[in-house]
Amino acid sequence: MCNLYNLRASREEVNRYFSAPNDPRSVVQMDKDYVAPGKPGLVVREQEGARITSTMLWGFPFNGKPVTNVRNYTSLFWKSALLNPERRCLVPVTEFQEWSVAPIPQTGRKRPYWFRVPSEPIFAFAGIWRPTEGDPVFSFLTCGYDGDPSAHIVGAVHPKACPVVLHPEDYDRWLKADLDDALSLAVTFPSQLMAMS
Repeated sequence: MCNLYNLRASREEVNRYFSAPNDPRSVVQMDKDYVAPGKPGLVVREQEGARITSTMLWGFPFNGKPVTNVRNYTSLFWKSALLNPERRCLVPVTEFQEWSVAPIPQTGRKRPYWFRVPSEPIFAFAGIWRPTEGDPVFSFLTCGYDGDPSAHIVGAVHPKACPVVLHPEDYDRWLKADLDDALSLAVTFPSQLMAMS
């Protein structure tokens, strides 16, 4: 489960990369170059046929805690946002973190690993968002692995699930397609296009 990611790009760089100007009603601001649960992050969404960049809080509220990762696509908790293309978004990322499953023998502590897409200085998770009584919130999709998780660069570290990283040519499809077509994009990103540190 991914609970930390970086966005080491300015808002202007994100706007240019996604061809998405600022949302004038977006009042929450990012104050760091990383995003943690319950904290502000940028999302790119469609409004009236055009992309805009908004700031929202990461995690749909549930029992007082933010739920950051969408795993069960048929759950009623997520279904209304997934069904409505206007509630889908792109979550800009420069790298994301997963913790090792097993502790390091010498220290007994788990190790953080960072994953990026070297060919894309900024990439995007498939996300969904929801208005709330306060600030709007977002979460992003995760998926399982085809075959042995250890054969995938992320699965070798975190075998349960991987964030859904979209190819740039699929951004519009995620934002506009019907549910079945959009969910067909919920697959693991190719290992050979990723790097780990």
